[in-house]
Amino acid sequence: MHFETPLEYLESRTYDEINIGDSSSLVRTLRPDDVKLFALMSGDMNPALANADFRHSGLFQDFIAHGMWMASLLSTTLGTQFPGPGTVLIESTLHFARPVTIGDTVTVTVTVKQKFNRNHHIILDCCCVNQDQLLVVSGSAEVLAPAEKIRTKRVAMPEITISDKYARLQVLVQRAAGLAPIDMAVVHPCDRESLKGALLAAEANLIEPILIGPEQKIRGVAEENGFDLKQHRIVNVKHSHDAAAMAVTLIRSGDAEALMKGSLHTDELMAEVISRSAGLRTERRISHVFLMDVPTYPRPIMITDAAINIEPTLQDKVDIIQNAIDLAHIIGTPEPKVAILSAVETVSPKIQSTLDAAALCKMADRGQIKGGLLDGPLAFDNAVSLVAAKTKGITSAVAGRADILVVPDLESGNMVAKQLEYLANALSAGIVLGARVPIVLTSRADTAETRIASCVIAALIAHSNRDRQTTN
Repeated sequence: MHFETPLEYLESRTYDEINIGDSSSLVRTLRPDDVKLFALMSGDMNPALANADFRHSGLFQDFIAHGMWMASLLSTTLGTQFPGPGTVLIESTLHFARPVTIGDTVTVTVTVKQKFNRNHHIILDCCCVNQDQLLVVSGSAEVLAPAEKIRTKRVAMPEITISDKYARLQVLVQRAAGLAPIDMAVVHPCDRESLKGALLAAEANLIEPILIGPEQKIRGVAEENGFDLKQHRIVNVKHSHDAAAMAVTLIRSGDAEALMKGSLHTDELMAEVISRSAGLRTERRISHVFLMDVPTYPRPIMITDAAINIEPTLQDKVDIIQNAIDLAHIIGTPEPKVAILSAVETVSPKIQSTLDAAALCKMADRGQIKGGLLDGPLAFDNAVSLVAAKTKGITSAVAGRADILVVPDLESGNMVAKQLEYLANALSAGIVLGARVPIVLTSRADTAETRIASCVIAALIAHSNRDRQTTN
């Protein structure tokens, strides 16, 4: 007899209920997370997993399962299906015939071969085949069968999210694969993280850094941390104010096509950028975008503006949104869904952000904002959760699917972005838009990882600018 275990219950077969020839099967499909979880749980990093190129790829497309993952499926079959709860595994012998790779569906079947009345032991043949009915594992298991009938409600297993920030970073870096590195003016890289970020971005072939600052100080940081500066250009200036001014000069002369903030205050850099006489202004309002890869959200999401415009006006928000939409196009989202956030999802004359949202949506309808799909006002939960939107009766192509979150002001945006980074382990990239060139504007507390991610975005924008100039 072939036994199937009910989905709602785990039920054992006692020794007396089991007959020779009885069998049961378990079906599983190998997922990338299975390989990662097993490696993390067991500490078994096989040679492929130990290789950084594989370990951090985030793909695992060609990986085989650990052999003991297959053995664990045998244990699962014996302990939960047949004989079921109360079974004690005494001994097993397994032969591994061929590997199981990501996406393979395996069927584990155990069949009773012998019974021993003296000690209630049972020997079962074990056979595992893949979706092509090819033998994967064969062998046998000796178990002590349950002495008493056990029937218990099946407990739902908790959901597990594997948050591998480095893997997500590598996926982002691949967006710039094949592009020539861009010349980037790195302003005052006089601490470990800002210098390390620039050098790692150079190693990733994203940028050719031009290090601007007090040369002695930069070399001191490099020597202290073991960084090699031999192949990188250093522009020596006296202090951070001069570094910011020199960086803007290099941009205006065409010697650099992007900026990166180092260990100076944002105001110092941006004062030179927005200078009306010698800065990098365009007809657009300058704004900032956080591009965030959040483990619990199905796609990258932008938050704007959380770093430049403190209390943006309606007209400011038009440029803020258009800047973000243009970036979305560059990174491969042809019609980004733009959620204009407020505390509520209805228009209220008492809440200015709801009035702005309504006006912005109408402006988009009339072509004053182009290239995106806007909706608002939307509360944060409605913007990112389809369930929340449906619960509140919101019918919208944007709600629950947002690519861009437009915040009411800098304070709320900064809090949202930092909460996602520090509480949700989001990978964050920060970029300033609306100037002549992209500006990597990271916090002094940001890691080199964040700076690399930001350099990817800057490189994509710079190459887009090149293409546009060539076309024009």
